[in-house]
Amino acid sequence: MPKMKTKRSAVKRFKLTGTGKIRRRKAYRGHNNGKMASSRMRRLGQPTLVSKADEANVRQMISS
Repeated sequence: MPKMKTKRSAVKRFKLTGTGKIRRRKAYRGHNNGKMASSRMRRLGQPTLVSKADEANVRQMISS
């Protein structure tokens, strides 16, 4: 069986923290941001962690 390839798109979207958790960016930051409150834009700019339910799938995608 051949080796599993890394999903390059996933590697660009997710980063590992020092303790091994997976960090991601938040959605709804792409366009039409003028109508959003500045407090919401600041909150959306902060990275957050991948949920426990998705962590195994993401870890499989980013492992080489």
